[in-house]
Amino acid sequence: MKVAAAALNQTPLDWENNQANILAAIEQAQAAGARLLCLPEMCITGYGCEDMFNSRWVAEKAQQIVLDLLPATQNLAVTLGLPWWYEGKLYNTTVVLDRGQILGVQAKQHLPGYGVHYEPRWFSPWPAGKLGSVTVEGQSYPFGDQIFTIDNTRIGFEICEDAWVADRPACRLTGRVDMILNPSASHFSLMKSRVREKKAVAASRDFNCTYVFVNMLGNEAGRIIYDGDVWIARHGNLLASNTLFSFNQVEMSIADTGNPAASAVRHRHGSRNEQFAAALTLALFDYWRKSRSKGFVLSLSGGADSATCLVLLAETIKRARQALGAGEFARRLGMDMAAADQPLPELTRQLITTAYQATRHSSERTLEAAQQLAASVGARFFHWSVDTTTQQAIATIEEAIGRPLSWQEDDIALQNIQARNRSPLIWLLANLQQALLITTSNRSEGSVGYATMDGDTSGSLAPIAGIDKPFIRQWLLWAQKELGYSGLQVVNSLTPTAELRPAEHEQTDEDDLMPYDVLNQIERAFIWQRMSPQQIHHELTKNLPEDRAARYVIKFFTLWSRNQWKRERLAPSFMIDDYNIDPRSWYRFPILSGGFESELAALRKLLT
Repeated sequence: MKVAAAALNQTPLDWENNQANILAAIEQAQAAGARLLCLPEMCITGYGCEDMFNSRWVAEKAQQIVLDLLPATQNLAVTLGLPWWYEGKLYNTTVVLDRGQILGVQAKQHLPGYGVHYEPRWFSPWPAGKLGSVTVEGQSYPFGDQIFTIDNTRIGFEICEDAWVADRPACRLTGRVDMILNPSASHFSLMKSRVREKKAVAASRDFNCTYVFVNMLGNEAGRIIYDGDVWIARHGNLLASNTLFSFNQVEMSIADTGNPAASAVRHRHGSRNEQFAAALTLALFDYWRKSRSKGFVLSLSGGADSATCLVLLAETIKRARQALGAGEFARRLGMDMAAADQPLPELTRQLITTAYQATRHSSERTLEAAQQLAASVGARFFHWSVDTTTQQAIATIEEAIGRPLSWQEDDIALQNIQARNRSPLIWLLANLQQALLITTSNRSEGSVGYATMDGDTSGSLAPIAGIDKPFIRQWLLWAQKELGYSGLQVVNSLTPTAELRPAEHEQTDEDDLMPYDVLNQIERAFIWQRMSPQQIHHELTKNLPEDRAARYVIKFFTLWSRNQWKRERLAPSFMIDDYNIDPRSWYRFPILSGGFESELAALRKLLT
């Protein structure tokens, strides 16, 4: 059988777009002579509909689209993902169509309810081995757990999470099927595509079958990125794979599973640095076009975080236009063709605006770093001072409370007012241009609340809030060398600092917090490994003195507990690494808690 699998760039509840992509995939598969086309999980509605799944009309609309698509399947079997109500419960299902007919509906058996996934909130798991029936326009069809036969090929299903559990459906399908299809909406994290490839190849060998995995593509609903990978393997050999992080709406792979001469292929996943660049530029492009914005605005400090964001924005424009061509680039963004066809520096200047917003504590070195980087990528650059309004605000409060403010007594307040005075101006600029305001929070600083609410956190999207500061710093060095961003030279020579205290304080981020690599180690042990403060302290003492390790652990957990309210208010961010601190997409923590007081009490004794 010649099998096709197509990753699709869908959008929740965008019926016209989603149906058009499905039809395009069907046409491509038919043109290539495929007999079967496997499409991703929830490809009709979009996977990220969230509580809209509870609205019955959404599933009903999806079923009507299935009927509308039937005439397009006269010469092809197609699998389509959609929600389906059955006996008062909602199920995550895949419907199988062939030659203008519905063959049946397969229901997902295992529902992820961890990390970025909340499927049990909407769906019910289907019991293994159970088979019922549903009626569509007076015709009855099998519904549940079943085996389909197409041209004498027996086909079973694992829908996404089904393949990630120990008691997976494939264990019961062994010897009963020739092929297993896995339509998925499996979120991106760095190098996860390598894991999926190994799982698909191993499944084809272990279960003696052809195994087809197909994923969603792009930034579907705002936070989650899909890399669009497709793996078609047979008896332990990889027959076909997809281009990861494609800007196409449909990205298809095809394999002739009946051809013994078909050669196995090897796929290049790229490094973590390459995947970071590819995933975020695709995510930014999709967020940009789907939000119908007209470009980007960024407060450029000269530091590592804002520099990373600017490089990613510049790469987004360059990569998207190169991949799509000026015409399709313009169409996707609703731009004038002549504007999209300009030389890259002029196009970048039109679409990216930056501003260096100085106070009396800003240095000439960070201004130089910001100017040089903006000029090197072609971004529009403004430079102004917020010092007058900052001093006016301080004077107003001093008069109101009847005393002068000082760095000895009012350190945090004096730092924060500078950051907050930058927010109204950069928001005004973004509003005037109808652009996305990018905020530059990273995960390390988000963990401990090292950010000013309504200040440097201001923005509608935080693209790097899902990755740690050590990764960002090394990625910038890589981008300077490998991507050719020579304008990063000054940025990469600077020590990270907020520049909110007088110069004689010699402020640095790591002095304010702790070494970033230690902060990252504590954060990962806490969130990813689920360790207690005492367990983390024990791990740190393998490389640090006991009292210093205790000081770092106490500081982290004190700041973590105190600043959950900030994490609740951060701009939407992308899932990048294997965990996140965003309470909407990974890790939930109470705003009010005991603050780990009893857990930290023993560690405090080590400081006396």
